[in-house]
Amino acid sequence: MSQTVRAAVFPVAGRGTRFLPATKASPKEMLPIVDKPLIQYAVEEAVEAGARKLVFVTGSSKRAIEDHFDTDPELERALIEAGKDEWLRTVQGIVPPGVSCIYIRQGEPLGLGHAVLCARPAVGDEPFFVHLADDLIAAEPSCLNQMAAEYARHGGSVIAVETVPRKDTSSYGIVATDDNADGRIRRIVEKPKPEDAPSDQAVVGRYLLAPAIFDKLESTGRGAGGEIQLTDAIADLLDESPVYAFSFSGQRFDCGSKLGYLKATVAFGLRHPRTGAAFREHLDSLV
Repeated sequence: MSQTVRAAVFPVAGRGTRFLPATKASPKEMLPIVDKPLIQYAVEEAVEAGARKLVFVTGSSKRAIEDHFDTDPELERALIEAGKDEWLRTVQGIVPPGVSCIYIRQGEPLGLGHAVLCARPAVGDEPFFVHLADDLIAAEPSCLNQMAAEYARHGGSVIAVETVPRKDTSSYGIVATDDNADGRIRRIVEKPKPEDAPSDQAVVGRYLLAPAIFDKLESTGRGAGGEIQLTDAIADLLDESPVYAFSFSGQRFDCGSKLGYLKATVAFGLRHPRTGAAFREHLDSLV
């Protein structure tokens, strides 16, 4: 029987250089989509999927993330005095009751695999989510919720994938699956050239991993880019534990790119309960 997934890991130590100068002093994960930062969307998705332990693997200049999920008595007092009860509930509800936040420093920028390994003391010997906040996915139910249901069905690790153009395979981990319908991965390759890619199924920023991945990461050497690649550790895991590719239902926005970030802002702005209708009218007037 599969375990309940209670922990979620958020690797947030990257510098966000593609968004400079906006990210010079502010974490890229704190970039807002309408009125919430990217990292809050990530946390809400994990909590909805059942996570109660949130592990942030951070770096220098990331203090704003800790502050965002901390309480702010001075702000709350000011909202109470101003009678702004709705905004008070908003800031008090950022971290729901029963959910804990843990912060671990990634001392060196050694890649996603190293960031996940840094979370081992907090996660322990249990399955866990890995959520990359750059990949914002609009889905109902959420992508992690869908993956948790898939994990409950077969008990193996689950990786979210989507089809990408062949010319773009060098930007992703690419998987090849068995010919049957269960989606079990038989091969995974980090950023292959289009001519070498085993398929057009790309790994995106959602993982549900068995704790055995930690031992693999311990022994994984540096791969592409001189970093410890999570993809390489997953490839080692395939020989002894099933890993499944999961084609989720929803729309993904690559908020690690400026164009993807703008697309996400428009999409979420249009569906926002307060401003969506007026924003749609404005866009219509422009076109």
